[in-house]
Amino acid sequence: MPAITPWLWFDTQALDAAEFYVSVFPNSAVVRTDRYGPENPERQGQVMAVLFSLDGTPFAALNGGPEYPFTAAVSFEIECADQAELDHYWSHLTADGGREVACGWLTDRFGLSWQVVPRRLPELTVDADPAVAERVNRAVLGMVKLDIAALEAAARGETAGV
Repeated sequence: MPAITPWLWFDTQALDAAEFYVSVFPNSAVVRTDRYGPENPERQGQVMAVLFSLDGTPFAALNGGPEYPFTAAVSFEIECADQAELDHYWSHLTADGGREVACGWLTDRFGLSWQVVPRRLPELTVDADPAVAERVNRAVLGMVKLDIAALEAAARGETAGV
């Protein structure tokens, strides 16, 4: 399969966003920054595109103007090993103007949507026992930031306080 690189369209904040994301994810780096040249005199010298990697996954950001704002129709999922990792990404991505949404979803300060979820969530929400899956799904619907202990409790049928 050929490599797939997500391109993110920004108005003017491509470099700020890339630097922010690189600061949040381990093993990440800004790889290259390209600037507009004389063929675009009104933007000459300004950042045009930024290539960066997030824990080895390539991304690109383009400063193309305000024509295409982000919507929740596209989001990036972060599968977290434990509550500490989930809390890390949640707190960093909601900081400085990010917004908590619901059910493990948030929007960062640039308007990009993220799903911050425990790695085990798919197992719980499609459990062979439909009652387990229903309890876990109901618990997810009642949360903003996901709480792994509460989800595990819901799976066991210990729903008090969930």
